[in-house]
Amino acid sequence: MTNPKHARDTDNGRYYQDPAGGPDLVSVTNVLNTSVHKHALIPWAVKLTVEWILDNRMEVARRAITDRAALVKELKQIHIDVRDTASDLGTRIHRAAEQRLLGAPFAVDREVGPYLNQLEAFLGFWGVDIDKHVEAAEITCLHRRLGYAGTADLMIWLPTGEGRALELWLIDFKTSATRSAKEVYPENTQQLAALRYCETVLLPDDTEQPMPKIQRAGVLNLRAKSHALVEMPAGRDAHKAFRGALANALWHHAAPSSYPALLAPDQPVPARWRNYRKVA
Repeated sequence: MTNPKHARDTDNGRYYQDPAGGPDLVSVTNVLNTSVHKHALIPWAVKLTVEWILDNRMEVARRAITDRAALVKELKQIHIDVRDTASDLGTRIHRAAEQRLLGAPFAVDREVGPYLNQLEAFLGFWGVDIDKHVEAAEITCLHRRLGYAGTADLMIWLPTGEGRALELWLIDFKTSATRSAKEVYPENTQQLAALRYCETVLLPDDTEQPMPKIQRAGVLNLRAKSHALVEMPAGRDAHKAFRGALANALWHHAAPSSYPALLAPDQPVPARWRNYRKVA
C-alpha cells in the first residue's frame, strides 16, 4: 500500500487529513476493506498454510510434540508474512511507476524491474508521450460533501475514442505475482467510481482544482511477464453502490466496541462487572 501525502492511519483504518482544515475524510480503500468481504482470502490463507505444512511435514511432526505453542504461532503467521511481502512489492512498483510517469529519475530494483518493463510496454503499445498524455499521477481526490478521499494512480489520455480520438482515462494499477493479468475484483469498479466522481483534486502544492471529467476507467494489471488494461463499468450505479458501502463503513467506525449487559432487577452485579450498572 502506498503512503499518500495527506493519509494517516487510525484505529479505524486510513483517513485523509483535509489541508483546508475540514474534518478527516475516510479513504476509499478503507471503505471497501470495511464493507466488502473478500471471500478468496480465507481459502488462499488456508492453501498457503497447508502447502507449508506438507513441505515441512517432518519438522511439523516433531515440533507438534516438542514445541506445539511456537509452531502454532508460526503457522498462523505464514499467510500474513506472504501478504506483507506482496504488499511491499506492490508499494515499490507503484512508487517507481509514479516516478516514471512524472518523468522523474528513479532506481529500479531487481524485483520491480519486470513490472516496470510491462508498464513501458503498455505505454509503447498505446503510443503514450508522458509529457503530452499523462494528466496526473498519484493525485489526491476529495469528496468533502460525502466525506471521503482517495488517490488516483493515473489519469491519462488514450486514443480509444471514435477515429482514435483521445479520451481521458482513470486507471488504477494492480500488481500480483500469481493472478492472471485479465483478472479483476468486482470492488475495483466501486473504487474507480468513487474516485471518478470526486469533486476536487489536490495539486502537489495543495492548491485545488475541480475533478477532471473522466470518460473511461479501468484497471491496469501489471505482472512480471504480462499486462492488461481491463475497462471497468465505473458509472453512477457503481458510485451509488459505493455510497452504500461508505455509509456502512462509517457506521462501523463510529459504533462502540461493546455494550453494557442487562441485569434483572434483583440480580447481584458480578464483581468483574463493576463498570456496569443494574437496569433502573
